[in-house]
Amino acid sequence: MSNTASRAITASVLAGAALFTLAPAAIAAPAPSAVTAEDGPAVVDEPDTGDLNDKWTFAPIGVPVFGVIDSVLGIPGRLGLPALPSLPSF
Repeated sequence: MSNTASRAITASVLAGAALFTLAPAAIAAPAPSAVTAEDGPAVVDEPDTGDLNDKWTFAPIGVPVFGVIDSVLGIPGRLGLPALPSLPSF
């Protein structure tokens, strides 16, 4: 029982020491460069999605069907078995 109590007291003393030594430095540290009203709103361009129309990203039902099929058909070749025919290239 005394072992547990001494460990609890030691842990609380160490936590308190860490809190009282690190808290003033954290409070006094300058805030990271925050956007202020005088900076104005951030203008962001639209993302470049021109190359997202391949078999790995075309997902009519939420899953890239052609990419999944092509991956599954390539598994036997990676295992050293005779390769199955692959889908035609788009």
